[in-house]
Amino acid sequence: MVDRDRSHANRGGVVGAAATMAQQQQQQQQRRKGSATRTWLVISESGKSHVEEVGKHSVMRRTGLPARDLRILDPVLFYPSTVLGRERAIVVNLEHIKAIITASEVLVLNSMDPSVIPFVRELECRVSTANPLVEGECDVDREEIGDDSMRNAEEEESMVGMKNGSSGEMEVVAKGDGPKVLPFEFKALEVCLESACRRLENETSTLEQEAYPALDELTSKISTLNLQRVRHIKSRLVALYGRVQKVRDELENLLDDDMDMAEMYLTDKLAHQLEENDSRNDVVNDDSESDDESDADLKSNKSSSGNVTGFKPNIEELEMLLEAYFAQIEGTMNKLSTMREYVDDTEDYINIMLDDKQNQLLQMGVLLSTANLFINAGIVVVGLFGMNIHIELFDSSPTQFWGTTGGTIVGCLITYLIAIFFGKKGGLLG
Repeated sequence: MVDRDRSHANRGGVVGAAATMAQQQQQQQQRRKGSATRTWLVISESGKSHVEEVGKHSVMRRTGLPARDLRILDPVLFYPSTVLGRERAIVVNLEHIKAIITASEVLVLNSMDPSVIPFVRELECRVSTANPLVEGECDVDREEIGDDSMRNAEEEESMVGMKNGSSGEMEVVAKGDGPKVLPFEFKALEVCLESACRRLENETSTLEQEAYPALDELTSKISTLNLQRVRHIKSRLVALYGRVQKVRDELENLLDDDMDMAEMYLTDKLAHQLEENDSRNDVVNDDSESDDESDADLKSNKSSSGNVTGFKPNIEELEMLLEAYFAQIEGTMNKLSTMREYVDDTEDYINIMLDDKQNQLLQMGVLLSTANLFINAGIVVVGLFGMNIHIELFDSSPTQFWGTTGGTIVGCLITYLIAIFFGKKGGLLG
């Protein structure tokens, strides 16, 4: 009976351990699944938004992006500001903005971040030109976002007219040869660039308000507290300058590469692809209806229809958009460069002041050392007279004693003044 109980107990322990291991494996699988799934805010071209829990592979199938491009948007990893144009999407990683732009929607990561919420509101307003209800709400929110976004939105509204009742497409109200309405991906890209540039400009303005008074106060009074403030401001300035430099370089690289700008025309590429498919279908239908054509002719027609002229959009529209924000980020960078030069000038001025103080201390040390030298000379004379040796001077009147003492003091002073004179004449003393 005892052996049977022990066997049951051992069997129960094995079963319990196996259940525990299975439970741990299940928890690990759930963690992996949860880590691969992220919360994305999806904003459609009508301005409506909703939250989706989407995994990495689903996003890759949905946008056609490789895994290395999605790593750029990983909040855990640190990547500099980047804008990538791909076949079916645009990857945007600018400051606080991490988004994927397609021809019909925008996927925003970390949409609940307080710094991202104004960007999401602005994006919903700017892409909702086809939705008058959301457009009305946009007028109220523009006061919170800023005057720049209001002007840009009003320019877009002036170019948009009434809807066509049959097709639902927007008519363009252009004065003369005015520009057409931007496609959806460029509207979203413009909001991303504007939000990033506005954030950098606001941080630059805040830093200017703190830096210049602190630097002026440091030049008037050099103290430990002022030095710590300037050191903190300089570290912020260097970090902000690097961020602005990276955004500027990214825009400059895009402007220098026409192929990258052509990749960002997602709507035009999609329309061009649909036209190619339609033309191929028409050729195939015509070939199937004609019975007289041989198989060789059919193959030649298919090959000729497949060799459609490559997609070459007019990149002037996107180039003008990027140049506008390149000029804006260049202005921000010029402000930081001016502030950086002011900091360097202040440091040079403080170093000059410290060198002058050091020179004054050295001169004071030379004066004290010279005075100490001749005082020691007088002490030597007094020590000689104080020796226990009998001379006639000790038997003389007090007048001779005081005359000897006064002569010793006057001789030390005269010798000291002569030494100071030759020191100034030689340039050792100021």
